[in-house]
Amino acid sequence: MTKRYWVVGGEYQDPDFRALIPGSETMAGPFEDEARARTEWQRLTCCPDRSPCASVRYAIAAETLH
Repeated sequence: MTKRYWVVGGEYQDPDFRALIPGSETMAGPFEDEARARTEWQRLTCCPDRSPCASVRYAIAAETLH
């Protein structure tokens, strides 16, 4: 089985991270390996221009291709 990776997230309505603010959703990918997805995750998470507040969060999601 082959996997591909996506970086998903955005700005959440509150620090409980239960609901995204509409229009702030971000999805990057697909990436063929986890290392490339992690590099994009770091860029989005650690960049002060993209993550100006504590309610911004991103995660890496793996998709299995059959």
